[in-house]
Amino acid sequence: MAARVKWYTDMEKSCLVTNFEKRGWQRGTEDDWNFYWAGVHNFRNIMSPDSGYRLSESQIINHFPNHLELTKKDLMVKNIKRYRKELDKDKDRLLPSRYQYTDFLPTTYTLPGDYNLFAEEFRKNPSTVWIMKPTDKARGIGIFIINKLNQIKKWSRDNKMQWSYANCKDTYVVSRYIDNPLLIGSKKFDLRLYVLVTSWRPLVAYRHAQGFSRFCAVKYNLDADDLDNNFMHLTNVSIQKYGEDYNENNGGKWNYKNLILYLQATRGAPATQRLLDEIDSILIHSLRAVQNLMTSDKHCFECYGYDIIIDADLRPWLIEVNASPSLSATTASDRMMKHALINDILNLVVPDDFPELKNGSKGGIAMKPRSKWGEFVLLQDETVASGGGGSAASQTGDRGKPRPSTGGTNSAGSM
Repeated sequence: MAARVKWYTDMEKSCLVTNFEKRGWQRGTEDDWNFYWAGVHNFRNIMSPDSGYRLSESQIINHFPNHLELTKKDLMVKNIKRYRKELDKDKDRLLPSRYQYTDFLPTTYTLPGDYNLFAEEFRKNPSTVWIMKPTDKARGIGIFIINKLNQIKKWSRDNKMQWSYANCKDTYVVSRYIDNPLLIGSKKFDLRLYVLVTSWRPLVAYRHAQGFSRFCAVKYNLDADDLDNNFMHLTNVSIQKYGEDYNENNGGKWNYKNLILYLQATRGAPATQRLLDEIDSILIHSLRAVQNLMTSDKHCFECYGYDIIIDADLRPWLIEVNASPSLSATTASDRMMKHALINDILNLVVPDDFPELKNGSKGGIAMKPRSKWGEFVLLQDETVASGGGGSAASQTGDRGKPRPSTGGTNSAGSM
């Protein structure tokens, strides 16, 4: 009789447990498991050098050891900035055809280190609105919008902040606020897309078809008096659900496929296709920016939650990448979507002979045939060919000229 997979998780989410149980897996323990869906904090404890823990051939876990290179806001900015400089020096590294969109980060500075550079940029463009975010928080915690330089000084005094290199735990990123967002029903929204990485070297990555839009509950405007209205400016469900205008029926969400249909009807198929190509370009280039920094462990995979905002010109901007995107469901459709996402992830990452590893298998995550992908779309597969030949980038022809640079990365220390 074949051994049953022992699963363990530190988050009791129905989309996880249901998928484990329908496969006939059995619940393991923290010390006895084959498949572990871990929260970021517990994963760091497990993989800490001090723990001395080593993954066995019959174990798979849902994070890579140094995912912070992509998912910590200041490190993501630093790495994409470096990557873009490398691309400027070596044009041959740019992916072919339609994936030439690389200017996808708003001008961004890390505080306190870049404060003088930020202040100089602020004085050059005093009418620009900026958004401040703590580098190590999620769910909209600690975010606020400013349009005056003295607001930062007042905030630092009110919070008794010591703006020095030594105070790294209070590091913030401050980015140019996308003040002309695409609006639907006069409301701001952003996108949550899911990207699965099963290997970093060679890079193998997929995008799931079932992302969604997250809407603010209050109609958008840029009046200075409303800059502190989080229900107008921040799309996080963890914030919106406390607003008086929050719609509990749809959870303030709209399926990604429905958004695409809406854009095709209102903005045309060519403009929509260009937007979708540029979104995939963001996903691919952000992964390539950190590829050589990541520890590529064959026992690890990771599903990243990408947050992207679209402006009124249908230009996408990368906001942040989450290492542990929420698996909580706010509506029935949300529950179905996340159940399908986890089902497709498990089909892709768990070997058919797991955990017994027969037929000469050496353990770890291997490439699966297309029939196992579910609703995942291949973004990059460097196992097929080098230079991006195995990626979606090489599967279609040129869809149009790349957008001109906004000049958002010209300032030293910014991105």
